[in-house]
Amino acid sequence: MIIINKSKHIICIATSISLSLLFFFVLFPGKHALAAQNFVMLRSDMVEKQLKARNIKSEAVLAAMRTVPRHLFVPENLHSLAYNDSPLPIGLKQTISQPYIVAFMTEQLEPVPGMKILEIGTGSGYQAAILAHLGCEGYTIELLEELSLRAKKVLAELHFNNVRVRCGNGYLGWPEEAPFDAIIVTAAPDEIPEKLIEQIKEGGKIILPVGPANSVQSLKLITKKNKRIHEKNLLPVRFVPMMKY
Repeated sequence: MIIINKSKHIICIATSISLSLLFFFVLFPGKHALAAQNFVMLRSDMVEKQLKARNIKSEAVLAAMRTVPRHLFVPENLHSLAYNDSPLPIGLKQTISQPYIVAFMTEQLEPVPGMKILEIGTGSGYQAAILAHLGCEGYTIELLEELSLRAKKVLAELHFNNVRVRCGNGYLGWPEEAPFDAIIVTAAPDEIPEKLIEQIKEGGKIILPVGPANSVQSLKLITKKNKRIHEKNLLPVRFVPMMKY
């Protein structure tokens, strides 16, 4: 996914490395520790230059983006590019969204620990990992079995045990686990799927891109209040299309 018409901001540069990682570097010096340190610095730069500079304010979201190892969710030959300000291919004509859009969509949902959130379009599993790090109870659906299995494996290896992964049709949602506090959709349908609206709680939110494939789409925030749907346009974007069987 890429954003259209990025605004210019003054970049404030800062770095932060957790005490636990500093201990790791001291106890396990050498090639692997240096590589890990490099990724920590890249994540810190990503947060400062791409997220804070574009007005991502939630400290919890910033901390999650600073902590979750994004490079482990992309092919190994793309590890060095994982923290760039751009989407990356993950195979099967799918992508991992650029860091800013992951942070922006997450922040719009105002997640707090214990929230029950459904993701449509697992992809690499990175968005699910960010929500899991924030303490949410995650449910994520991926149509492509290869991606679903790959994401499930990475999430398990990183001990994100509060995420359930399913291979299936995202247009149907996950009715047996509904209702959800929020739904996040990371691929673009032509229209807002009615079954997803049915599966959010009163006061719940859906964030999703809507529009035709290979064209500019609108990132929308849907809120259910008093059994009515309120729709807000947030950003012009480009996402891969939301596929059906």
